[in-house]
Amino acid sequence: MVKPGGTGVAGDASADILHSVVSADWSPQVRRALVFFHGYAADEQDLCTLGPMLALTVPWASLRGPVTVAHGGYAWFPTAASGGPDPARTMEATWRWIDDHLASSAQVIAIGFSQGGLMATQLLRTRPERVAATVVLSGWVVAAPQPADEQLAALRPPVFWGRGARDRMIAADAIERTRQWLPGHASVTERVYPDLAHGISNQEIDDVRTFLIQKLWGGPSS
Repeated sequence: MVKPGGTGVAGDASADILHSVVSADWSPQVRRALVFFHGYAADEQDLCTLGPMLALTVPWASLRGPVTVAHGGYAWFPTAASGGPDPARTMEATWRWIDDHLASSAQVIAIGFSQGGLMATQLLRTRPERVAATVVLSGWVVAAPQPADEQLAALRPPVFWGRGARDRMIAADAIERTRQWLPGHASVTERVYPDLAHGISNQEIDDVRTFLIQKLWGGPSS
């Protein structure tokens, strides 16, 4: 079990091991929790500031991808064509972490940047009943069909997809595939930021906060 505000390990030695950092108010008994997934060559510390910036009074955890990057940092899967990665093994470790650290009745709010955005959609496409909402920041979806895709087409859960118009890191075909996939499987809120490259802006954080408050709490954006 990880300690609030610190790092820890989940999973067994024979599988991919995820390190994590959690907020001081983390508890396995919460009804909902934010779970952050960093981008390529980052680590579990990278998105920790998003918790306080979103100011949702919801506990959060930030996980580290299991793949070591040669020039530093970590990834969720090795670099490959944008439609090609198969993160199934990493998903097993991720769900194991969630099952170990949250009650079975708790739902996660999955928030991911870049590769982490793909991981956030993979949570939704494997066990949608455990995902209250999904936030994809400069991310995309894999091309291969996933276990819960048919279920999602009926459920249409809330998904926020934000990206920069000047982002040159994500392939055009991955963006187009995501643009086509999301409306058929989610109630999607899409935002494109004209002056943003491959990053997260303050305006985008404000938009994510508004999205989550409106979709999950049904309240005003302020």
